[in-house]
Amino acid sequence: MAKILIADDSDAIRLVLKDILSIGDHEVLAEAIDGAEAVDFYQKHNPEILLLDLAMPKKDGYTVVKEVIQYDPKAKIILITASDDQKVIQQCLDSGASSYISKPFDFNGVLESIKSLI
Repeated sequence: MAKILIADDSDAIRLVLKDILSIGDHEVLAEAIDGAEAVDFYQKHNPEILLLDLAMPKKDGYTVVKEVIQYDPKAKIILITASDDQKVIQQCLDSGASSYISKPFDFNGVLESIKSLI
């Protein structure tokens, strides 16, 4: 079981992720609706894993990755993206993100990505 922070501006995506994580016996510590909250909540809750949407208001995923890694160099961040922009994805991975999941994601893919990090 992992303690997880979900950061996505979509209510529907957060709900689906919470359901998937619940079935996988993971604990959702908090939900951030924008990049600024994601950084703030990461520092407050110290999750084991951050599920992070790349396209968010206030701070984009790339900025969040950089700030979280600066705060916690061992952070485990799984990007969630509908974008096929491999350049941005690669920048995030180079900056410290652990992996990424493409939207639409499947139940098993999310749980396998988490399992690979814990």
